Amino acid sequence: MDTNIIPVENHPLKPFVLPNAQVLMLGSFPPKQIRWCMDFYYPNLQNDMWRIFGQIFFENKDFFLNDEKKFDKNRIITFLTKKGIALSDTAHSVRRLKDNASDKFLEVVEPQDINALLQQMPQCRAIVTTGQKATETLSALFSSEIPIIGSFTEVEYQGRKILFYRMPSSSRAYPMPLVKKAAIYARMFKDLGLL
Repeated sequence: MDTNIIPVENHPLKPFVLPNAQVLMLGSFPPKQIRWCMDFYYPNLQNDMWRIFGQIFFENKDFFLNDEKKFDKNRIITFLTKKGIALSDTAHSVRRLKDNASDKFLEVVEPQDINALLQQMPQCRAIVTTGQKATETLSALFSSEIPIIGSFTEVEYQGRKILFYRMPSSSRAYPMPLVKKAAIYARMFKDLGLL
């Protein structure tokens, strides 16, 4: 397949950077905007990230849903800001090799400038990837081994020691029940002192 004829998509969202962030969570790249229910990270109503967060922190998987059954961006941002959790993706630009959001069919054209993000977050001590493509991209950047799902490895990057966590994908295509995914994320947040 000649990938040069496939258009390059640039990331439609700015990184959600917090100067006091303890944790930077990185996905791969958002789905096409037609699938969004809000203008923020993990925007697809079929993606369970905000249900995982609701389950972990509020014992209510629907905590971040509003009355219109859409994710409540303002509630999410307030929560993330209070906890010191920043968000971005590992890819700045991609080609979709198939007309879907699957990581398997994303070609990373230009990775996100993780160094620039970390410079804005001097207290960041952990980076969390939320899927296979994000993990592979970050592992290549760090020249590190890939942690097994639910665990971490310590890396040194630009003179900083950082915990590199690999979490299960929040996509429903990833074959694991939401409760089990939430338990894995909860262990990590407990380890980091955020839960």
